[in-house]
Amino acid sequence: MITTLSGDTSRLLSTVDFVKEQDTAALLPVLFPGLDGPELRTLVEHCRFSHAAQLVFPANETELRSMLSACGLVPALPPGPSVVVRERLAVRHQRRAGDLDVGILRPPVVGVDGAHRMVEVFVLTVPPGSDLDAVAEAEREGQHEAHVAFEVVAPDPLVLRGLCATFARYGATADGGGYNPHENGTVFYFGAAAEAKVGYRRVELYVPGDHRDVLSAHLAEHRSRQPAETVLRLLTGAWTTQALAAFTELRVPDVMEGEGGRGTGVEELARKVGARPRNLATLLRYLAMVGVVAEGRDGFRLTAVGALLRDGDQGSMRALALMYGGPFYQSFAGLGHTVRTGQVAFEHHFGENHFDHFARDPELAELFDQSMAAGSAMFDPVPAHPALTAAAGVPGGATVVDVAGGTGELLGRVLAAHPRLNGVLLERPHVVDAARRRLEDLGPRCTFLVGDFADVPESGDVYVLSRVLHDWDDEQCREILRHCARAMPAHADLLVVERALPADGAFSLATAWDLHMMCNVGGRERTAAHYGGLFADAGLALVGEVPLPLDGTVLHVRKADRPASA
Repeated sequence: MITTLSGDTSRLLSTVDFVKEQDTAALLPVLFPGLDGPELRTLVEHCRFSHAAQLVFPANETELRSMLSACGLVPALPPGPSVVVRERLAVRHQRRAGDLDVGILRPPVVGVDGAHRMVEVFVLTVPPGSDLDAVAEAEREGQHEAHVAFEVVAPDPLVLRGLCATFARYGATADGGGYNPHENGTVFYFGAAAEAKVGYRRVELYVPGDHRDVLSAHLAEHRSRQPAETVLRLLTGAWTTQALAAFTELRVPDVMEGEGGRGTGVEELARKVGARPRNLATLLRYLAMVGVVAEGRDGFRLTAVGALLRDGDQGSMRALALMYGGPFYQSFAGLGHTVRTGQVAFEHHFGENHFDHFARDPELAELFDQSMAAGSAMFDPVPAHPALTAAAGVPGGATVVDVAGGTGELLGRVLAAHPRLNGVLLERPHVVDAARRRLEDLGPRCTFLVGDFADVPESGDVYVLSRVLHDWDDEQCREILRHCARAMPAHADLLVVERALPADGAFSLATAWDLHMMCNVGGRERTAAHYGGLFADAGLALVGEVPLPLDGTVLHVRKADRPASA
């Protein structure tokens, strides 16, 4: 009778032999029948066969050592943590990921062609009588984690997307993946083509570095074939919002080190922020799952994502986390009321519109202004817009009028980039005070006006409406635009910064913000064509569009009767 251990050993021996005997050019057509010619040569150029993997279940470390020795493998012990396989097992067997201590070993193997490869050994220790016996038996039968792997050579997003597309074209299907912060590597799993002529049913692309931007599309494709999991992930999205808000409110990011720094233990973090260690550990494990923090042997540290929640850092999104997890989170509970009745959920919940509500609470008003500035990465290319560079070249200088310009985040960038430009910022009284403080270094180059849209000043050269029109319905937008048109000299330009809805329905942050504006403000996002109609109604014309980060757009507008050459 074959024992459990010898069964694992037998499978592992077969894996070792497979790794020794294969090479990249021969293995790819076996996995993807029909792949040949230029496409095969391209794949061989960009990826190489690196290993095959097997999941084993020793009772203890002694059995693991015996198993490896019997297969001629000499790895470094103990195993490192395998985040991706742990999460996959947790989902497949309805277990807490924290209860599954999955390790990973990569002992070297030399192929018959002299190439240096590895056997990837996943290790889940199953002591005698453990409640993990059922997991082990199901995995031995299903061989869900057995796979062959290719490592991407000199990866970049374009190459990576091309490899994924080629795999799909020859029958592979997205089958999950993840980012392992312990080794700074990204894994893409695929189901092998149905016609594959090899026993392994899964293929891995291993990519050194953090490539979660490309991975997200791969995972979305995988989840589209897992409807129940997709629904659960969607339903728990609110938990992520609150986890980020709590993490930020407790100021945990401010006492953690970022990428490249040391980890910090939960006890120390809890002491610094005044939290219960056990509860903080639960929060941090969740945030590790969504990529905000990373857990290592020395504790937790911030990822690049989590670092954006620090207070005071350039580009900090802390205020957004508190705003979306605070008042806007509360009002979103009334989304159904808005859809049913048309009343703005924020007004239904708080009894007044958000402008009035924030104006009456100085702390909340400051948080709102900070949250508006937190998305300022959208503004990075704006100062280089041709209308602004042309104005900056006018002899004697020119003036930029920022209508409802908030605390001056965008205007400050424009004036810093173009020392010959002057600025005028029009806003409500309490916002003007904050703008003066932010832009005080500009001295007399920036003038501040208290007023509303009817007070747009004349004699500007470039007018700016940044994230303003989406706050209002169409008729109010027409009124705002008419005020601008009346104030604009014949030669002036108007730059409208918004998230324009894609005309083809493609994925865009604008679609999410359209829902947000309906629920919390009573406004909406629009397509560029829709904005074009509003401009025309105000005697203006859309003459150009420039894309911005975070799915933003600059709409370049002029007076409709302005000659094309002017």
